[in-house]
Amino acid sequence: MPALSFLDREHTIAPPGYSRWLIPPAALAIHLCIGQAYATSVYKDALVKHFDSSLTAIGLIFSIAIVMLGLSAAIFGTWVDRVGPRKTMFTAACCWSSGFLVAAAGIATEQLWLVYLGYGFIGGIGLGLGYISPVSTLIKWFPDRPGLATGMAIMGFGGGAMVAAPLSRELLARFGGAEAGGDAVMKLFITLGIAYFIVMMLGVFTVRVPAPGWKPANFDPSTVAAKPMVTTANVSAANAIKTPQFWLLWIVLLCNVTAGIGILEQAADMIQDFFRNADGVSTVTTAVAAGFVGLLSVANMSGRFVWSTTSDYLGRKPTYMMYLGVGMVAYLALALVGSNATALFVILCVIIISFYGGGFATVPAYLRDLFGTFQVGAIHGRLLTAWSTAGVLGPLIVNGVLDAQGEPGHLMARDYRPALFIMVGVLAIGFVANLLVRPVSARWHEKQPVTDAADGAATPAAVRT
Repeated sequence: MPALSFLDREHTIAPPGYSRWLIPPAALAIHLCIGQAYATSVYKDALVKHFDSSLTAIGLIFSIAIVMLGLSAAIFGTWVDRVGPRKTMFTAACCWSSGFLVAAAGIATEQLWLVYLGYGFIGGIGLGLGYISPVSTLIKWFPDRPGLATGMAIMGFGGGAMVAAPLSRELLARFGGAEAGGDAVMKLFITLGIAYFIVMMLGVFTVRVPAPGWKPANFDPSTVAAKPMVTTANVSAANAIKTPQFWLLWIVLLCNVTAGIGILEQAADMIQDFFRNADGVSTVTTAVAAGFVGLLSVANMSGRFVWSTTSDYLGRKPTYMMYLGVGMVAYLALALVGSNATALFVILCVIIISFYGGGFATVPAYLRDLFGTFQVGAIHGRLLTAWSTAGVLGPLIVNGVLDAQGEPGHLMARDYRPALFIMVGVLAIGFVANLLVRPVSARWHEKQPVTDAADGAATPAAVRT
């Protein structure tokens, strides 16, 4: 359609003098919006009452969305690299926003399947496309600091709930009062659907791809070639999934995410259960527990930026050795001495969750190091199926163990130890997988020089910013 031709990749090539520092805010506009997925607990109870359903049935909305995030990222990853970030971000905005509106219709008509379809399926596609759309573009704009670049964007996904949770609570109170019900959630979804579309469109109009031959001022590509784990070659997405490196990284991400979800899934109940007196009464109030959950959100968000930026200096492989190795020690300490002091418990959990967030933000740069920039967005999309798997596996492990011990919110610290020890084992598997990562064999490299999808539509002259 001519009216939408501005979305075409050839129309998004940056003009001379365009600042690459405008790209991270464009990515943040997308990630802050889709990060709302972490704030579903705000209206979960209201939906349970509205549909006269169970927590499990309502929780399935979020599970479908996370599964669709991984599947859509994997299925459409190559398309994302081909059409460019603007068309992908526009598609993500349409899916994410319309998902809220379809879900609102489901709430209004009391049809839970429409909520599954809207927020879960359609919105989940928007999640996947929105998550990966800025990644390969950021890496191409920041070949000198890919960890910093992806950390700035993916930080937004971790911090999205910090904006969405208080905003949603305030809107629910305005729409429905202290006992907000389904009608208030319906109005909330309509409001968020419209607001998120507007904010995401700011990113759509701002994003650009670098002109062919562009490189940052004073950037020497030979410094990248000198690093043993960083390739200057390129591997296609089709070939990447045939390499052991891809599947080793898949295991690494799966283990890191599974372990992090082990804390996030039960955070509020866990801190109260760890500190009960002889009468079984927790010394941690509900308000403090809520504050602890908020602190973990800060750790999740800041870990995505701090640790991914640090990986530019340490290297990606050593950084993951830290995530997984120190994570094992932190989980062991949590199981054995975590109940000795509240401050110790909080510090250990903050470390674990910062590594959880850092793992998400560092993995795109790790993929770029191993496979090059050619189809790194598509490769990243395929790798995110590990996240979808962990989103199911992590809660199954933790909830299965805790169900055998009793009911979360009425347990003791010792009841969590089996689950925590399992997470140590999970991290150990990831640690070994990361140790086995080696540079990709030259037989998988593209034999002919590869060009960016926009190269054919621009003059191949180097432009410096």
